[in-house]
Amino acid sequence: MTDLDAALSGLASLPDEDIYVPVEAPEQSELDRKINQHFDGVVVRKDLVKAVRGNAVVPGYVLEYLLGQYAATDDEATIQEGIDNVRRILADHYVHRNEHMLIKAKIQQKGKYRIIDRVSVVLNDKDDVYEASFENLQISKVVIDAQTVKANEKLLVSGVWCICDIEYVHNDSPGSVPWQLGSLKAIQISGIDFDRYFESRKAFTTDEWIDVLTQSIGLNPEQFSRRGKLIALTRLIPFVERNYNLIELGPKGTGKSHTFSELSPNGILISGGEVTVAKLFVNNASGKIGLVGYWDCVAFDEFASNKKTDQNLVNVMKNYLANKSFSRGTSVYGAEASMAFIGNTTHTVPFMLKNTDLFDELPPSYRDPAWLDRIHHYIPGWEVSPVRSEMFSSGYGFVVDYLAEVLHSLRSEDFSDKYQQHFTLDTSIVTRDQDGIRKTFSGLMKLIHPSGEATQDEIEELLVFAIEGRKRVKDQILRIDPTMRENPPRFRYQDALGAWRDVQSLEEIQYPQHYRRDWDAASNDGDIDGGGLPAYMAPAVPRTEQRSAVSVAPPLPVPENAVVVEPTAPGAPELFEGFRDFQAGQTGVSYENLLLPWLVGARKITIVDGYIRMFHQGRNLTDLLSLLAVTKDPTDELEVTLETIEEERIEFKRKQLEMLLAIRNAAESFGIKLLVKWDPTIHDRWIVTDLGWRIQLGKGLDIWEKPTNAFAEVRQEFRPIAKSFTVHYNRIPREEA
Repeated sequence: MTDLDAALSGLASLPDEDIYVPVEAPEQSELDRKINQHFDGVVVRKDLVKAVRGNAVVPGYVLEYLLGQYAATDDEATIQEGIDNVRRILADHYVHRNEHMLIKAKIQQKGKYRIIDRVSVVLNDKDDVYEASFENLQISKVVIDAQTVKANEKLLVSGVWCICDIEYVHNDSPGSVPWQLGSLKAIQISGIDFDRYFESRKAFTTDEWIDVLTQSIGLNPEQFSRRGKLIALTRLIPFVERNYNLIELGPKGTGKSHTFSELSPNGILISGGEVTVAKLFVNNASGKIGLVGYWDCVAFDEFASNKKTDQNLVNVMKNYLANKSFSRGTSVYGAEASMAFIGNTTHTVPFMLKNTDLFDELPPSYRDPAWLDRIHHYIPGWEVSPVRSEMFSSGYGFVVDYLAEVLHSLRSEDFSDKYQQHFTLDTSIVTRDQDGIRKTFSGLMKLIHPSGEATQDEIEELLVFAIEGRKRVKDQILRIDPTMRENPPRFRYQDALGAWRDVQSLEEIQYPQHYRRDWDAASNDGDIDGGGLPAYMAPAVPRTEQRSAVSVAPPLPVPENAVVVEPTAPGAPELFEGFRDFQAGQTGVSYENLLLPWLVGARKITIVDGYIRMFHQGRNLTDLLSLLAVTKDPTDELEVTLETIEEERIEFKRKQLEMLLAIRNAAESFGIKLLVKWDPTIHDRWIVTDLGWRIQLGKGLDIWEKPTNAFAEVRQEFRPIAKSFTVHYNRIPREEA
């Protein structure tokens, strides 16, 4: 953990000061009013979850279930009263793990007490009874009747959040348990009017409905492009489509696992390292069916970081992903659970395309082409921005438990052929590829057009998105296994007029020279029937040399008596050893002509500046890093270490840390790994590179006056220098760099 991560972790543990103050109502949008008009009673304001959570460690759907009981309205007085009720319920009945003895004492003193806890059940076959365990209350062997278990079978495979009445009846009999279950209610909505859902959907345009769904999963649609919204909604397909296999790999902090942990009681998120055949499929010893028999979706978190894998698990999973069944012993079992695999990437897309492939982070056992071929869709997680506060919705959306039940009911529908009245897939696309495309298309149709009716343009949009996601899978398989390139599919479709349209992924368009870097161009005959390597699979172009530092800013004059040295990159301005003096009020100075020529080509850079605290100081750092990102080869990675002073005042520390985190996340997207280290002893300010340069900065990165006009806001060279300073450029032995 870096110093920045440690500081952020420490701040995260501090209580929010405003968590129990009245929640100020945001101004309702026209969409919010429309949602409340047509779905009154099953929608909730999405910012209320944070307001009521406090320090209760429960999934969002539990909190929204409670809010749905007391605050599913747009009447502000009722909402505030509902918030108070939910807070009181959580305060009185939610069991904090570290307060379990206090709750036990309350049960003993009162004889009966209501709690909110996660409950799991096992069968005691010796006594022929079911026994419940309460996770936070830390009690077990509580007898539960078979009828309750039958009505809530998920209790048998993993914990289910429930509202329970626990009674205390002391008994002197050896081995007896004083705890008795008075009642149990799983936290889930019942009695949904599905006809109302379908009928009310007709009142919304497609754009409005996509925004409704986006708000329902807690995101602010104004912060996302149309493509960004589709990516977010694709995470819901495993809940609406049976036996759907999804993978998302991308940078950390983009909310990949949020959908699977918070937004549905019909899915379960487990650590990729905790999976076993017995837990996931069936226990041979007991014959007990695993997770796939009870959940709509099983999601594997941190899947890419799990380097130790059980080959037997891989083989059983491979069969299940393909055939919806698995065999253990002499029996064959079937299940309908979809699977989602979530993992972080540590490299940029161009780096992976140049050196490996987009499945680079997966454990070796799962980089098997046969296993990968079972994946229906690859979400490009690198296109998802790191989570920021403004990305969360304060508007209205469905109570997620309500939406979860609607999606569950739609699993029995099949919309996979709805595109065929308008479009035809190329015959070179094999059955497994077609299955992936169709299942993704079907899932998106159920989400956005649950009636199955859509215009030709709307259908085409979803079909292209579905083709792209499956193509991303197949292209990486062809990269991993050259033997499969002999007859590659051509991912294209034909419209009703006979026109063919090729589909390409964004990374294929953006990095064509790396996308097919090692494919045999000799087989590229442009055959439109799918024979050979199609024309759109362009051969890789020769690797270019390191980019030159082309500066828009006019160069600064070389000082007298300076020692001129060779530039660090072809086409870069002359470099020299020596110093430059700058005067207050001077213009024409920017990082492009002050620093960049000495930094181009470096792989490691250390920046020492104690004053990276305020917004404008963070902007200076961002300007420098963005210049480095532009001038480096996009397939290369650059490591930048920032040594600075951590703000001590808590009200400013949070802003400093959030600012640095945002800069770090942005830098990682473009191949710059920013490490932040705290050093309270910093006085001087400098930059050191692994090319052997040490630049003494004088005033550090903050050298300009505050911009006073629009041009100065955009370009540094139009800003006057604030105070006179000197910069020293020194060559040092590389081993000291």
